[in-house]
Amino acid sequence: MKNHYPGLLPKAHLWTDVIVLNLSFFTAYIFRFDSFSGLLENQYINLLLVANLVWIFTIHMFKTYFFTRLSYHFNNQLGQFLKAVTVHCAVMMGYIYLSKQGEEYSRYQFLMTYMLFVVMSTVSRAAAVFFLKVYRQAGYNYNRYVIIGKGDLASLIREFYSNRKELGYRFYGMFEIDGQVNTVSALETMVKEKKLDYIYCCLSDMEDSQVQEIIKMGERQRTQIRLVPDFRGFLTNMATIEYHDMYPIIQINTKPFSSFNEQTVKRTFDLVFSVIVMILGAPVFFAVWAAIKISSPGPVFFKQRRCGRWGETFEIYKFRSMRVDADKMGLQHSQGDNDPRITPIGRILRKSRLDELPQFINVIKGEMSVVGPRPLYKYDVDMLMEAAPHDFQRLLTVKPGITSIGQITVGYADTVAKNVERLKYDLMYLKSYSVFDDVLLIFRTVQVMVLGRGQ
Repeated sequence: MKNHYPGLLPKAHLWTDVIVLNLSFFTAYIFRFDSFSGLLENQYINLLLVANLVWIFTIHMFKTYFFTRLSYHFNNQLGQFLKAVTVHCAVMMGYIYLSKQGEEYSRYQFLMTYMLFVVMSTVSRAAAVFFLKVYRQAGYNYNRYVIIGKGDLASLIREFYSNRKELGYRFYGMFEIDGQVNTVSALETMVKEKKLDYIYCCLSDMEDSQVQEIIKMGERQRTQIRLVPDFRGFLTNMATIEYHDMYPIIQINTKPFSSFNEQTVKRTFDLVFSVIVMILGAPVFFAVWAAIKISSPGPVFFKQRRCGRWGETFEIYKFRSMRVDADKMGLQHSQGDNDPRITPIGRILRKSRLDELPQFINVIKGEMSVVGPRPLYKYDVDMLMEAAPHDFQRLLTVKPGITSIGQITVGYADTVAKNVERLKYDLMYLKSYSVFDDVLLIFRTVQVMVLGRGQ
């Protein structure tokens, strides 16, 4: 049987939440006033009616119950629900505040209503997701599908559903359309007999006329057709689809953070965070400045040419951790704890990463970012361009950072192998951007600083 009760699950969640909202309200009322007496005769019944109307409006606005088999999982459901509850709570608080009888409403009853609502709805979602997963893995409530195409793409589709049995998809075979009428006829016969729900068309294995023929057959048999373009290799470049009228246009982002929103958010975060660090960290800056000045002769700050975005060089600022005559020793990379060029106070600064603090000036100037791949010497850039040209070229499309995944995991790189290893970690950062990821990396960096694990 096709369609398997379409829309039943969203409706079940919707009505469950409405019932739970009202049940939570009544339960909280009993806890606060010890009985139902007078409920229908006072302002609380009006509050309950408004709460129901606001909830219906909120879930409609946020499309709380709009999901598919692929998007139906606990984290997504809970996130959508909590978003709606937060807005609903804020609106109801505003209503109570503006109401003439606002002072008469119990805050205890209000808070308990939402606590019960969140707890019971969360439990109901967890139970629904668990039951559906077990039910589908047992072989019930499944969708039947076939794949047209016999290449790697077809195998990937089949493997995807084979590894996710909780989605409830059952495979009925692969077909290769050769343009013969009897081939399409045989497929249509199978669609009728097996009551297939979906036909996946691998566009890389089909011609336009064949696709049109399958679509017409799907219309006759009321079977959903899913067209699968071959996007393999594009995903690492964060491909996006834009619609120009009715025509889908695939945009391949050739550099990370290329959207206006990502650029704006990242630059704003960099500026705000850097200014806060410079202001709140002023005592630390002064203490480090004094320690360097007293412990060894020479300037407090150290400037060095490094390669930034697009390979352009700039001067990076650091607290000096080496002797003034370090260049005369002929060493290029850090030699770790045994490096004879490092001063006693410089050893502490490196372990705690405090020598990097002046780089926030580079961030404010726009030469660096708080989080990003570390800026390298020119000869390191040339070395990596030979060892991993494609990957490193991609790394040069973003601003270098004060800290990065590679810096935290690998530390200072003094060999080609370590540089390539750190490069692989830094490339992970380019796959997607979020402020949360930056904050998480900053916390990890602070942990390295506090524990003195810098290299």
